[in-house]
This record gives sequence, structure tokens and C-alpha cells, in this order.
Amino acid sequence: MSQAKDGDAVKVHYTGKLSDGTVFDSSEGREPLAVELGAGQVIPGFEKGLLGMAVGESKTITIEPDEAYGHKREDLIVDVDKGNFPEHITPTIGEHLQVKQPDGSVINVQITKIEGEKVTLDANHPLAGQTLVFDVEMVAIG
Repeated sequence: MSQAKDGDAVKVHYTGKLSDGTVFDSSEGREPLAVELGAGQVIPGFEKGLLGMAVGESKTITIEPDEAYGHKREDLIVDVDKGNFPEHITPTIGEHLQVKQPDGSVINVQITKIEGEKVTLDANHPLAGQTLVFDVEMVAIG
């Protein structure tokens, strides 16, 4: 029975959970996730966990932040004045926004705190700093 290796196109079903069991993503009810191993299409720990699996095999992969979305970086958290928001946007905690940078690039941020006229924007990935647990099933190789 062949095992998944770098360069293989594989399909997997998965459920991604936080270490406390909270599900944050799943392929349940959808097509399996298609990944080319070694191409950097998914987080490193997920890809490494698929290597060596055979079709029909299931396992649980635990991924520390270094192999997932990294650790939370304080330099990606900034406070801005409410007055800097366009009139049509009323800041709300949990809201996701795109912010245009002076160089024209766009970054995704989330509003994490509002205190008086100060709004805290966090550009870290929502899963940064988290240990992730994936239940995976190899559906196809090749």
C-alpha cells in the first residue's frame, strides 16, 4: 500500500480543533481537502503529519504554534483612534477589517478591544499562539 510522500497530490478529510476541543474548521459535508505535499499549501505541521499516511488511514495530528500560525506577536497589535475610521464603519469587537498600508498593500486585522476613543486592531492570524489538533483521514493519493 503506497504512503503519501513529498510531491504527491493527496485528498484528506479533517476536523481542526483547539487544544480545548473547540472545532474551528472541518471538511465534514464538503469535498476533501486537496493538497500537494511539499508545495507549502497548508501549515507545515499539517503537511508533515500527512507524510507517510496510506489511503484509508486516520490519525490525530497535534501541531504546536511554531508549525502552525506562529506565536502571537505584540508588534502586530496597535491602538488607533475611532476618528481614524471612515464614517460608514462603526467599530465592533470581533469585526474583521482590511487596512490599506502606506505602500498600498492590504493587511487583515480584527478589532479586539474598544476603550473610549481607542480601538485595538490585531493583525495576528486568529489561530496564532494556539496548539492545533487535527483529526485526519487520508482519502486519496495520486
